[in-house]
Amino acid sequence: MIPAMSVMAARFTSARTKVPALRWLPLALAAAAGCLFLAVAASPPEEFQTPAFLDTPFAQSITPGAFIKPGATFQGWRDLLLMLVPVAVTAIGLYLLRWWPYLLAAAGLMAVPGVITEWDFNIRYPLALGYVVTQLPTAAYILAIVGVLACAQGLYRASPAWSAVVVALALGARLMGSAMMAGFSWELGSHHPAAWHTALLAAGLAALVPAARRYRNGDPDAVGPVGGRPGRPTRLIVAGALAVLVPVLLTLLTVQGMASLLGTTWYTLYRHQDAYGDAIGVIAVVAVTVLALIAGRWALAGTLTAAVAQIAAVLPASVAFGALVADDPLRWLAALSGVALGALVAGVRWRVPIAAALAVVTALILFIAYDATTEDPEKLVAQHVAIPSVLILILCGAVLGAVTGATAPALAEKGALPVVLGPLVGVLAVGGLQAVQVTQEFGAVSQYDVIPAAFLFLVAGLAVSGLGLARTLTARNAERKHAEQIRRESAAAERDRLGRSIHDGVLQVLALVQREGQDLGGHAGELAALAGQQEVALRSLLASEASNAGQASAAAAGKSTAADLRGPLQALTGPAVEVATPAQPVELPSVIASEVVAAVKAALDNVRRHAGADARAWILLEEERDGVRITVRDDGTGFQPERPAEAAAAGRLGIAQSMRGRIADCGGTTTIDSRPGQGTEVEFWIPRMPQGRR
Repeated sequence: MIPAMSVMAARFTSARTKVPALRWLPLALAAAAGCLFLAVAASPPEEFQTPAFLDTPFAQSITPGAFIKPGATFQGWRDLLLMLVPVAVTAIGLYLLRWWPYLLAAAGLMAVPGVITEWDFNIRYPLALGYVVTQLPTAAYILAIVGVLACAQGLYRASPAWSAVVVALALGARLMGSAMMAGFSWELGSHHPAAWHTALLAAGLAALVPAARRYRNGDPDAVGPVGGRPGRPTRLIVAGALAVLVPVLLTLLTVQGMASLLGTTWYTLYRHQDAYGDAIGVIAVVAVTVLALIAGRWALAGTLTAAVAQIAAVLPASVAFGALVADDPLRWLAALSGVALGALVAGVRWRVPIAAALAVVTALILFIAYDATTEDPEKLVAQHVAIPSVLILILCGAVLGAVTGATAPALAEKGALPVVLGPLVGVLAVGGLQAVQVTQEFGAVSQYDVIPAAFLFLVAGLAVSGLGLARTLTARNAERKHAEQIRRESAAAERDRLGRSIHDGVLQVLALVQREGQDLGGHAGELAALAGQQEVALRSLLASEASNAGQASAAAAGKSTAADLRGPLQALTGPAVEVATPAQPVELPSVIASEVVAAVKAALDNVRRHAGADARAWILLEEERDGVRITVRDDGTGFQPERPAEAAAAGRLGIAQSMRGRIADCGGTTTIDSRPGQGTEVEFWIPRMPQGRR
């Protein structure tokens, strides 16, 4: 009865509460700041300078295999150490998730030297500083994506919908950055990227100030998992860092090493150079998939779903960017509309089915575009066809945000949001995009072919539907288990309550009949034997499974009021019993007070039955700061310390249920101190706020 009340109260108090608007403002500003930093990172001033998680592991300025050739120079080893910087930054960022406002601030500050270089391309840094500056954009991007996703992880406990919206906007910010700088580098002169980037960085750094002040001691909710004990899941941190290490290791894979791995000659692989890049892409996909599996089943499902959606959106978005390269406002508005639609879908309750439907619709539109261009989508680029390109760009942005946002709740529940949607999905999307190009060897796709993307959108729709279904089934199963646990605890409490009542009444009468009837003989002896049998049967029944009436009793007990313990205890005063109580009222909930008084009566009953005919008892009621203490002491014969345990093992439950059980159900403790010839002292302590059975 009492445990059921405690469980119900715990469920009520753990329910999500509404967050005041003023508390939302720092989070909203911080999320916007992170999105601005990501937009800057995704819009580099030059075509080849793309950030980590977006670049391929083979489009590096360093030749693969340069570091393992005989006679490698110090320059090569220094470059190798610089390539390991993203790995270290990723590990540090994932370790410091609770301080995500400072991660975002560091990301914004790291982007400043790059913006300074945009204003003056002739600026020169000292040699050592120059190497550091070249790595800052990559480190800034990593900290920005990890920081934004940590913010979304922290938001999940208060609002899963807003958490999914932040995830969708973080992904959309990269699409917006690419849309802002969609042209080739020689076309960027009229765009003034330095001015844009300066304004975005300044706005982002200013927006971070409220969040940095609010979370100056960290945000524990950002660490996760939400449903468990806060901590730093080492497995997730290692998986994320190793995912970023995969491109570095693949860069070291020489043509000779790849030839040996594929069982062919280096000359054959040299003649088919595309096969080298395709094979590296496949290896990257396999490696990151294994890391996602190590991170957990939900992490694997979320990684594959979000990565497929990102891969699918690249080719159609490239077609739209190419067709709208000269239409700056139209391209920006189309990208912004897609991002807004994706965030809107991510924030609604039915995000999973809507995201799946959007993916299917986008696939159908791409099939229609393929047929309408007579199987040559490059015509959209060559002829600068605006309306179909705008529609494709809007749908790509919407599906990208909706699918990724739909995966966010399942990942946030496991505390895996920053790891999965950051390094794991980023590297897997890059490797998967390269692996998709394997079909070029068979003439199946060209640079602007959209058929593979259409099929991938269908796969993304199926994947997000399966993920949503699995999460729904898991949640229902957890609810059933929780309800069954409550039922069992309530039934056990009801069984104990009935057992105490039977012990206080029926069992004592049967024991008396058995004891007195044996001395009388005749029919009385037969009645005594029958009473003994019934006593054994009742004790066996009390030890069996509980009935199903516990929940109703627990619900009825929830309506109890306060009661003063002094009156019921003073009523126990008698020739052999003295009671001492405080002058002021000592109140407890009435249902708990009745249980406490019953436990005291059970202690007095033991005094009358076992302490001796001349034994006296004293009851002392004391009110403490955090609870109530009741002491029942007698000057009787006492007993051995092990006797209560022996009695409970034999089925005599006077102490185990009538005293210890009652007080334990009230959240308190029972202490019994007795020695032969020294009397017995029983002490009950009951807390002010019952915590249920311990």
